[in-house]
Amino acid sequence: QVQLVESGGGTVNPGGSLKLSCAASGFTFNYHDMSWVRQAPGKGPEWVAIINSDGSSTWYADSVKGRFTISRDNAKNTLTLQMNSLKPADTALYYCARAPLDKPLAVVQAHNEWDYWGLGTQVTVSA
Repeated sequence: QVQLVESGGGTVNPGGSLKLSCAASGFTFNYHDMSWVRQAPGKGPEWVAIINSDGSSTWYADSVKGRFTISRDNAKNTLTLQMNSLKPADTALYYCARAPLDKPLAVVQAHNEWDYWGLGTQVTVSA
């Protein structure tokens, strides 16, 4: 079965860095676009970064552009999010999510219609 397991969350001071990882299994990883989606308390899910299936294209939410970097290793079935210059507004539960093959990525992105999600890893940015 499809499994997405996130790790690397924690508590960090403003301006600090964290690196999140997602281990994928149970499907052909290099077929799917992948994303990191976050959800802060009392708010809806917000995609923050997307990478296409071969890693040649990436997209970022304006709120994280220039600070976060998404990458993937298709040989190791791993997705990564490097987060720098963290702000308190980045505090959220971060999910690794898979894009389905049967919908345009623009639709998936606009409606957060990812077909599988991990359980999430908590990131807290606080002094």
